[in-house]
Amino acid sequence: MISKTRVLWAGVGMALLVSGSVWAAKPATPAGKFSYAIGVQIAQGLKRDNLKVEIDPMVDAIRDVMAGRDPQLSREEIQAAFTSYQEDQKKDYLKQAQANQERGKAYLDVNRGKDGVTELESGVQYHKVKEGKGKQPTTSDTVVVHYRGTLVDGKEFDSSYSRGEPATFPVNAVIQGWQEVLPLMHVGDKWQVAIPSALAYGETGAGTSIGPNETLLFEVELLEIK
Repeated sequence: MISKTRVLWAGVGMALLVSGSVWAAKPATPAGKFSYAIGVQIAQGLKRDNLKVEIDPMVDAIRDVMAGRDPQLSREEIQAAFTSYQEDQKKDYLKQAQANQERGKAYLDVNRGKDGVTELESGVQYHKVKEGKGKQPTTSDTVVVHYRGTLVDGKEFDSSYSRGEPATFPVNAVIQGWQEVLPLMHVGDKWQVAIPSALAYGETGAGTSIGPNETLLFEVELLEIK
């Protein structure tokens, strides 16, 4: 969800960037470079947070204020615009959360009936792709794993394979679903794991890649116990 403070900060940053002119070439002065750098950060933040803004009205407002002109909207209209935007965002968020919950449940319902799939009491499901003969980690151990994470629609959100190197982390520092699965694995194992949203990132989600109530699918290969 987007906070009013974050929206206001975007406006403040744009005010520093736009004071009556637009750069047509690479800025050369210290002030120009500083302003451009702030503009990059603000634009990246707007894109990351998926704010539905129209740049032209935003720039018009900044120019009005910087020039000492009265804003075209009253204080009450500005407050109403924030409130309306946040209400729309909340509706979209709840709609997405419900859709993700239903989609994840449908996937798990089908997956649990597949050959070789084991379901834990918590709802975590796994399928052994390759069996190793090494030791099993405890929740206090640090492990080295290769993994690939996708949503139920197949969209990849993270992969140590893509980065070209395995990940190292304490077992007790990852999402609950992983904490349940890793101690069951042996070094050398490679599993396919399905984690219900409640044991992943829940209603909050994670960044822009994992929405609210997303069921997560992982390919996990346990390489080493530190």
